[in-house]
Amino acid sequence: MRAQGTGLSMAGLALAWLPGWVFGVAWQLQQVALWPWQGYGGQLFASGLLMAWLLWRGSPGGRRSAWVLVLAMAAGAWAGAGLTGLRAAHFASQALDPALQGLDIEVTGRIASMPQRLADGARFELAVESAARDGRPVRLPPLLQLGWFSRAGSKGDGAAPGPDWRAGDRWRFSVRLRSPHGNANPHGFDRERWLWENGIGATGYVRNGPRDPVPQYLGGSSWYPLEAVRQTVGERITGQVADPRSAGVLAALVVGDQSAIERADWDLFRTTGVAHLMSISGLHVTMFAWLAIWLVGGLWRRLAFVWPRALLAVPVPWAAGFGGVALAAAYALFSGWGVPSQRTVLMLAVVVGLRLLARQWPWPVVWLVAMAAVLLLDPWALLQPGFWLSFVAVAILFATDPGRRVRFEAAPLTGHEAPTRTRRFMAAALGMLREQSVVTVALAPLSLLLFGQFSLVSLVANLLAIPWVTLVITPLAMLGVAVPAFWDLAALAVQGLGVWLAWLAQWPSAAVFRPIPPLPLALAGVVGGALLVMRWPWATRLAGLVLLWPVLTWQPPRPAPGEFDVMALDVGQGSAVLVRTAGHSLLYDTGPRYSPTSDAGQRVVVPLLRALGERPDTVVVSHRDSDHAGGSAAVQAEWPGTRWLSSFDADPARRCTAGQRWSWDGVDFEILHPSPEDFGPDGAGRLSSNAMSCVLRVGHARQSVWLSGDLDADRETRLALARPDLRANLLLAPHHGSLTSSSPVLLNTLAPQWVLVQAGYRNRFNHPAPAVLERYRQRDMRWVTTPECGAATWRSDAPDTVHCQRESARRYWHHRGDASPAAEPALEPVPEGDHASVPTH
Repeated sequence: MRAQGTGLSMAGLALAWLPGWVFGVAWQLQQVALWPWQGYGGQLFASGLLMAWLLWRGSPGGRRSAWVLVLAMAAGAWAGAGLTGLRAAHFASQALDPALQGLDIEVTGRIASMPQRLADGARFELAVESAARDGRPVRLPPLLQLGWFSRAGSKGDGAAPGPDWRAGDRWRFSVRLRSPHGNANPHGFDRERWLWENGIGATGYVRNGPRDPVPQYLGGSSWYPLEAVRQTVGERITGQVADPRSAGVLAALVVGDQSAIERADWDLFRTTGVAHLMSISGLHVTMFAWLAIWLVGGLWRRLAFVWPRALLAVPVPWAAGFGGVALAAAYALFSGWGVPSQRTVLMLAVVVGLRLLARQWPWPVVWLVAMAAVLLLDPWALLQPGFWLSFVAVAILFATDPGRRVRFEAAPLTGHEAPTRTRRFMAAALGMLREQSVVTVALAPLSLLLFGQFSLVSLVANLLAIPWVTLVITPLAMLGVAVPAFWDLAALAVQGLGVWLAWLAQWPSAAVFRPIPPLPLALAGVVGGALLVMRWPWATRLAGLVLLWPVLTWQPPRPAPGEFDVMALDVGQGSAVLVRTAGHSLLYDTGPRYSPTSDAGQRVVVPLLRALGERPDTVVVSHRDSDHAGGSAAVQAEWPGTRWLSSFDADPARRCTAGQRWSWDGVDFEILHPSPEDFGPDGAGRLSSNAMSCVLRVGHARQSVWLSGDLDADRETRLALARPDLRANLLLAPHHGSLTSSSPVLLNTLAPQWVLVQAGYRNRFNHPAPAVLERYRQRDMRWVTTPECGAATWRSDAPDTVHCQRESARRYWHHRGDASPAAEPALEPVPEGDHASVPTH
């Protein structure tokens, strides 16, 4: 290699290469479709050649050094994009054959994860060993996500006891699979990305019918010992602690099982801004590492009395440093190895290593090295909210006090004691108050971008919650692994914290919900929040308000006066439609119920309306069936003062009846069905549930929309013959495209240009029926289905187009759908969410 000049060194090239790597990963994650693997291999090869050339020729000084830095960054970008792309292409090559969807397949494999207990069954990941269809081998993805659901539980009769699913055990059973598919809504949880990141190539369920083969237990194994231990500890916590809510929190803190925390508790933690403490965060790992370094150092010193040569071979600082980091890494692995834990372990390793080598890097270098290392382990972590919350919080803390965090994390290696306990306590308390204030202000814009909310009481809540959880609850929970009685004490501490948080949650505007701003505006707000907390002159810091204020006051654009738009939400096999005018909004149906503990109201409808800044003035629930009314409780709880209309309410003022009309901003709303005669004296419907569906017409002189729930063909025909003058530009497919609806008479009368079909992917009802689609085709009606389109939006001022969320936000891991008929019952509920979506830092 040529001698280096006075310009850039090898370290300088490496530092330029790191941000390039991060940029390359980010760029590859924006691809709509994957390249052939050769393209990514070419990027890696080009990166290696370019870096080799830069190192061989040396780094010049002067102005040419800037070009060398640019080339080094380009080499890093090619490396990041190339390696990520190769991994993605390899995973995509193992995808499930679409022809195998919905077929009975005999699978043998090992349970590869700690099973999640559900109200009506269990869910786990299975590492496939072999698979066969009708006795012939078939190729399946290496890792599946499967559910086992009690047939009694699916009918609402209570879950029957099922097999004892244990991590590491081998099983053989019959399954039905489908390609990874999730709902696609604006600002919604990307389940397909979550499945991709976790290496899950297909989802499905274990067959559990009376004619299906009984699952065969093939014995235990030593595979996945960590998951087996986590499961055992989690079950011991559940068996020891009587209060299930407290047990869920302890399971999350000890084994990282965040699904054990009840949804009501998650809502409380997010409202008070302490959700980051209910998972294994960087603070927990740092405190554990601090204690581990201190204990290992003390034990190693005492080892000198027994084995003096041990200290000569490995000095105390080295034993304490490496031992403490190793134990912290083991704790992070045991608790689920989330992004905050990864970041903390990597930073600790870098800081401890540098200190042992009597070196110190600037904090941006430590921060960037940890970020690049996390993305090397998991490139798709870049899309997790926890990734950005974790790294932005640490960057802000470093930038506002560059030395304190490093001193704290590596303090046990110094061997120095604080002058007095009082001064040490006061310094820690003041430091915690300052850090929490800085993080609260700086992360508020980022929380708005990621979640559409931030907590106004988080600073007060965290002043007690951080030391209480970190110094009391978590140590007691960890000690309970050895002495279970400590779990009872930890549960009492959790209950005490819950009382404190519940009181804070009752404060006026404890949590502020704002529309999620566009990305450029949100990023400007993040910069503004950072400026406010920097130790710079106040004139500069107050400039952050200029960047922050537009984020806090931003409102999404609405239809012009006299116009309206319609969004059919992607809620699976069910219905939920948002209609907006210039100043009002109406929600038609609230989505389905997914499971005894989950529905579309809490999972899709309420979060989406919050993110859009919508507060519905009226909610119309077409009929009582759970695929249309399943989310009603969550919607009513969120907006209790909203006007409510349905076809099954005992209160006459809350019934939808033909003849009801109102106008908003130049847009007319009219209820066409049911008639008052269709209700009995007690308010109950005289017709079947479907036939009682509320039919709503929305429109003005030029455009109109027809929403009719699950109305049957007979009622459709009667309405069409009674009002032959009615027309509709947009039709929400009655009964999800069932053969019992979309009658020829209705279609001929309304003559819509577009039909929106809300249905579940590969649903058991085969909606939309091919014969119904043929009716649309014969009449030159265009249609979209939510499994292929995602949330579908139509605007009255642009009636010729429908905007599909799945197309506008498509990435290469998103399922492109298929037109194959369904061959499986819809027994698999929607998963409980992305653990990484919990705001941790």
